Amino acid sequence: MFKHEKEYLQPVRVDRPNPNYAAMLQEQLGGPQGELKSALQYLSQSMRIKDPEIKDLFLDVAAEELCHLEMISATVNMLNGHHLDAENATVGNVEAHVLTGLTPMLANASGYLWTAAYVNETGDAAADILSDIAAEQRAKVVYQYLYRQIDDKGVRETIDFLLNREEAHNTMFREAFNRIQDNGSQKDWGATRDSRIYFDLSSPGGQSFDPAKSQPPSFNM
Repeated sequence: MFKHEKEYLQPVRVDRPNPNYAAMLQEQLGGPQGELKSALQYLSQSMRIKDPEIKDLFLDVAAEELCHLEMISATVNMLNGHHLDAENATVGNVEAHVLTGLTPMLANASGYLWTAAYVNETGDAAADILSDIAAEQRAKVVYQYLYRQIDDKGVRETIDFLLNREEAHNTMFREAFNRIQDNGSQKDWGATRDSRIYFDLSSPGGQSFDPAKSQPPSFNM
């Protein structure tokens, strides 16, 4: 069951309208590293998770990502302002002026609509959690790029909060990964000769990577 609370996790405001930046911020609404992708990925992955605590983690983070989606939508809405101006709109923002009446779209910064093809799920806890760690890392990077390209203090406060929440999710997923070392595709890691061989195909070579001496993957906290 989901329940809507009208209060955001962090207040959302902008200093002034900025339609061009609104189009850029759309990337985190409907892009492949955006909030909708994350929310639906974690929600769909949770359906096969047997560990109750990890399942709750997936559902709790998915619910928070929906809140992030709402915060980004509110920010885009404020940045779009109140005046239709398709003639001066960017490529990614034209439809907001001719189709949605400035309502934020589930599309990326180029105007391409969100697709479920962005969602990764395998039913294997290790593979899914690694996908989630990577998703949170990429989302943080996109927020950092967006942060550098705006001087609006209100927008920056929102982005700063969101990129730090991506970092928190990343940390929790890393902890979850460390708990499943003998689960699913993690079982019998490095048990065969072929899994312990490094093919040095660079010439000149010389490197220190050696799977025969490495431990199963984990993340130090």
